Amino acid sequence: MCSLCGILGCDDHWTNAVVRPGVYTRNHDTLARRTETARRLKSANAVLSFRRLKLDVWQGRSYVVASPTGASSVFEALSHLWPEAEALAGREFDPLDDTFIEWMEGQALS
Repeated sequence: MCSLCGILGCDDHWTNAVVRPGVYTRNHDTLARRTETARRLKSANAVLSFRRLKLDVWQGRSYVVASPTGASSVFEALSHLWPEAEALAGREFDPLDDTFIEWMEGQALS
């Protein structure tokens, strides 16, 4: 996605904790939404670091995933994270891969 589309995208994806009619969320104010976003970033970055990638918020409403070489991709919702991360890493994230599981267990002990 180009940068302009990332800016113009909507805030209505179900993964975004935005107050709207008919949708339950505990994140009714800006501080609560930022706290939730920070928690999500921390969790995603723990997994992404296996492939030396980093996720961050871009312009307060989109996300950017970056590789250690400086390549990056901007996208609108966390649901787009894994295809973007796999494209940057050049391989898939397999949650059942033994090497990945062992690495994650080692991270939990650290």
